[in-house]
Amino acid sequence: MNIDKSIQDRLKTHLTLDDAFPTRMPVYVNSFGYFFGTMTLAALAVIIGSGIILALFGPGWWHVSGAGRFINAVHFWGVEIFYLCVILHILFKFFTAAWRDGRFRTWALGWLIFVTTIFSGITGTLLQENWDAQWNAQQGKDAFNALGLAWIHWLDYGQVLTLHVVFFGGLVVLFAASHLFAVRSESPVRPIVDGSKNSDGAREKAR
Repeated sequence: MNIDKSIQDRLKTHLTLDDAFPTRMPVYVNSFGYFFGTMTLAALAVIIGSGIILALFGPGWWHVSGAGRFINAVHFWGVEIFYLCVILHILFKFFTAAWRDGRFRTWALGWLIFVTTIFSGITGTLLQENWDAQWNAQQGKDAFNALGLAWIHWLDYGQVLTLHVVFFGGLVVLFAASHLFAVRSESPVRPIVDGSKNSDGAREKAR
């Protein structure tokens, strides 16, 4: 089996050049509801960028340096904006029944992103190095010990930082890229016409 050829065939079938880099979009995409998805991606980019800087310089920098505290604040408010936009994005897609016409994969990937970010956010709160973080880490350690997951040591700062940045952060990026791939290959969902959730089945691709 040729793995490269399989990947090429899959990309040619499910993601054409017009899908990947559309020059025109369907008229119904010109809606404020689609703005929430774009803002979610923008906030995620800010979170990743500021998070990389924080990880490179370490906790001593973001607690002491003025620039470090600023980047830490950017990271924090990026997360707040991300969750606001992602909730609005989910609500918009729910009320427009965005899973129609075989788009369940896109819908499921979106939920995977949301669930993964919750765990990523939990590990992020444990990196604050304050009394709240220590209390939450202690309670989390006891809960995971009871579940037989004692190897996840929430009081180990290095392990929590690795989980936050590498494991959960990597999963979020992977799922987000897969979600975008699915959106591009399946095209945005058509609007509900006359109260019917079933469209004609034809995909109105980006041109």
